[in-house]
Amino acid sequence: MSLIPYSLARPFLFGLDAEAAHDLTMDMLARGQRTPLQWAWSSETVDDPIELAGLTFPNRVGMAAGLDKNARCIDALGAMGFGFVEVGTVTPKAQPGNPKPRMFRLPQARALINRLGFNNEGLDAFLHNVQQARFRQQPRKHPMLLGLNIGKNASTPIEQATGDYLTCLEGVFPHADYVTVNISSPNTQNLRALQTDEALDQLLSAIAERRATLASQHLAAHGKERRVPIFVKIAPDLDEAQVAVIAATLQRHRMDGVIATNTTIQRDAVQGLSHAAEAGGLSGAPVLQASNRVIRQLRAALGPGFPIIGVGGILSAADAVSKIEAGADVVQIYTGLIYEGPTLVNRAARAIKALR
Repeated sequence: MSLIPYSLARPFLFGLDAEAAHDLTMDMLARGQRTPLQWAWSSETVDDPIELAGLTFPNRVGMAAGLDKNARCIDALGAMGFGFVEVGTVTPKAQPGNPKPRMFRLPQARALINRLGFNNEGLDAFLHNVQQARFRQQPRKHPMLLGLNIGKNASTPIEQATGDYLTCLEGVFPHADYVTVNISSPNTQNLRALQTDEALDQLLSAIAERRATLASQHLAAHGKERRVPIFVKIAPDLDEAQVAVIAATLQRHRMDGVIATNTTIQRDAVQGLSHAAEAGGLSGAPVLQASNRVIRQLRAALGPGFPIIGVGGILSAADAVSKIEAGADVVQIYTGLIYEGPTLVNRAARAIKALR
């Protein structure tokens, strides 16, 4: 278990600007990973394997994308006991994201608002960092899995977004256990328009075709098959009809799973709180029920066998269990890690394992 209780570090971090605290934490994790310092936040990995999309997840609790946008801290995050870690979102070219300040805590609601805007160092730097990770060298029966999350540059017109996704897919294909297509961030202009029927159909058709080409090239070059599952990450701000259309489109193009959900643009649960009127995506406790609603609708539309990763509002073991009960196969956390610390990973994984 972790040597330093998070309850001691949190007051210091919460005394800083939210993004400054994030940057400081990521720098510490990047510098400390693969050194004795890693024991400060390490925890055992709960053994609760599950087969999804042709992959064996060591347990059913993962790190959501967005925390480690540049893939600098893969080994550090893995040491917290996650069964899988997702990094990104990465875009083809480096971009600074939206102007600061752009991240805000709402402690009374155990929530965050961010409008970071896919700030990242670009695909080349991202891939360099991915290749530095050493988690696959660990002698484990079920190694941690790595998801690589891809998006479009803000400067790319939405009509040309597919090109950015294909560029990223080609780059991450050799290194990912699975790839996530992020079409649901509210912080890149018009990005959520890709969730509409025709746009999503065109995007997933192109991605499916390019994945098949990459798989054929890998077979020709290496003499063995490489199949990389593709998940699509959607928003909680969808009605039942929209969810049904997305579900049908995912199945039509043989996508391997769906991640539900990203942050919300709704503010009903935080009205009147400081920073509640800030633009951006709201995450944390207020998203739990909206996310679970979408998960239930997806499960009803997709049937029992289609993989669903549930994310949004997990700040306790009970919250994680509620995602599974809503229909998710595995879950991811992000804001809960900020409010509760690394012990949430182990607690959530144990609670989900106890369901079996």
